[in-house]
Amino acid sequence: MSDSPREPDQVDAIMAAWRRERPDVDPSPQGVIGRLHRIALLLDGHLDANFARFGLSQGEFDVLATLRRSGAPYERTAGELADHTMITTGGLSKRVDRLEARGLIERTVDAIDTRRRNIRLTAQGLALVDEAYAAHMGLELELIKHIPDPEALAAALRTWGSALPNIDS
Repeated sequence: MSDSPREPDQVDAIMAAWRRERPDVDPSPQGVIGRLHRIALLLDGHLDANFARFGLSQGEFDVLATLRRSGAPYERTAGELADHTMITTGGLSKRVDRLEARGLIERTVDAIDTRRRNIRLTAQGLALVDEAYAAHMGLELELIKHIPDPEALAAALRTWGSALPNIDS
């Protein structure tokens, strides 16, 4: 990190304008929330571009990665997939249909309960998610390289994330 003075950014300008217009309200939380929001948008752009190299959206990668993380035979029920991804069940159905049409996953009958259907990675899906995951981790390493202490930031975000559901809106 350099010792040079930091350059003001757009969030600093917004906070300065609020201090001028509403000096009775402290805008300092925008320093965190505003920057996190802007960073999230930038990160999504980088992630989208990286996944597009593999013909995937973030949501499609999330489905494939969830199946891959489950271990052999790389399958879960639709309900389990919904529980282990950041996708709604409606969005999950669309993604599963698209991934199945591309031959990356297949629907199978459960060996124990034939009324249940499982979703399983195909060999092609396994190869693609392994390649995409390696590229994804490479990109994420690049994206965090300017954070002075990524582990401390991760710990602070974990603590904050755990507290947010308990805050009244």
